Order: sequence, then structure tokens, then C-alpha cells
Amino acid sequence: MQRLSNLAQLAHWQAQVAHGAQPIAFVPTMGNLHAGHLHLVAQAQAISPAPLILVSIFVNPLQFNDAADLARYPRTLDDDLARLREAGIDAVFMPPVDVLLPDGEHGVRIDPGPLAQDWEGAARPGHFAGMATIVAKLFHLIRPQFALFGEKDFQQLAIVQAMVHDLNFPVDILAVPTQRAPDGLALSSRNRFLSDAERATAPHLYAQLRQAAGALIAQQSVEAVLHKARAELAAAGFVVDYFALCDAKSLQPITRLSPNSVLLAAAQLGAVRLIDNLRIRS
Repeated sequence: MQRLSNLAQLAHWQAQVAHGAQPIAFVPTMGNLHAGHLHLVAQAQAISPAPLILVSIFVNPLQFNDAADLARYPRTLDDDLARLREAGIDAVFMPPVDVLLPDGEHGVRIDPGPLAQDWEGAARPGHFAGMATIVAKLFHLIRPQFALFGEKDFQQLAIVQAMVHDLNFPVDILAVPTQRAPDGLALSSRNRFLSDAERATAPHLYAQLRQAAGALIAQQSVEAVLHKARAELAAAGFVVDYFALCDAKSLQPITRLSPNSVLLAAAQLGAVRLIDNLRIRS
């Protein structure tokens, strides 16, 4: 596994592997790797013909609109590198902040457009512009043929897909289903901040998504189903930000089930903001 920390090392690695004409499959991360990240790696390794696998580790300051949240984001580089080495990847790109942001936080940014206006975009102003800017930089520098993103961050995935389409990036975006704990909780680096009691409560978010999906498929009123889900989450101790039925492409709210629907949810549990979603294919 090659460890690449700057642009010269990345370019050298690319020159070394270019003669083999293998495609590159890219998995961008912010580190603190868990089984969900490793599943993305495994999915990349399953591509045929076999690509080279490059994983990035970069805690992107542009994605945080709260300095305290950025400061407490878990950094576990030694463990991350051990996991990636065991997984058998080819290279890890872990640049310092000034490599990707030479002008600090005041440089050019990508406007992610209307897909970023609602939901997480409304709750975290600037988050998706920061994400899209760094992902675009990484695509430009790494030049992968494939890039893998988890469906857990559904809005992020939709924005990356739109950016690649609209800006003609020559990369195929592969969406990977959300990885969950046995009790249904979506795997996330932030789960480690849940207390034992909160961790026991957290799976209720996915349970409500499943219950709501079943009720909608049974043609119950959308308004009533969403109201019930929000009320039950609040009763369980969540502070609900949103629980909405949307068109999976536009991410706009819809008032009746369609063949391309998704439930989007976000709720605060203690100090942790949990997000989740569920596609509904009736």
C-alpha cells in the first residue's frame, strides 16, 4: 500500500501505474474508518476488470459550519491505515489541508445548485459547497474511472451525481447501499459519540423509516404517515429536524408515493445528529 501525502507523490504513483492501463477506483473518506467504509472498498475491489484502489483520507474543513464540530471529528489515522492495509488497497492519499486548500477557506468553491438548498443544506449552510469543491478537486487530481459513495448520505450522493453529469467529469459514480448494525442503525463515524442509552434508542430512526414506508405502500395518507413518524420519534427522545417523502432525483417533497420516492430523515439525539433514508420502490 503506497502512502501519498502530497501532489508530487500522487503524480509519481500515477506515473508508476499508468503503464498497466488498469482503471482506478476511488473511495473518498474523512477517516475514522468503520465497516461501512470497508464495504465501499470491497465493492471497489469487486469491479471487473480489477481496478487499482485508491482511498483518500481528508477531514475537509469546508464541510463544517461549526468549528467545534470540526475540532471534535475523530482522527484515527494509524488505525485507518492498518485497516486499509489489511483490506489490500493499492494506495492511500492523505494530504494536509494546505495541499487541497492552498488559499485556505477563501478560494474558489463549487455551487452545488438547487439540490443543496433543503434538508442537510438548510441545516448546515455551506456544507455541500465545501463537499463538492473538495470532491471535484480530488476527481481532478486522481482522475479515477470509478468513485464509490454510500447511499446513507443520500443528498450528498445526489449532488455528486449531478456535479459529475453537469460538469462532464469522466468518472462513473457507483452508489453503494447503506451498511447497518444488526439493529438497523446506519453505520457512521458519529455513532461513537452516542451514550449507551442513546445508542439503544438510535435504531428507532430506521425503524420509523421502515414503518412509514410500509404505511405509504399500503396507501395511507402521506401527511398522516409523516406526522405519526415525527411524533413517535419525538416521544422516543429525538429532536426531529425533518422526516419527509421526496422525489429521489429532485429531492423535492412529494404528496403521493411515486416509483422514484425516498424518505429522508434527520434528528438530533443528545449531541449527535443522525441522518438516514429509505428508498421506496412500490
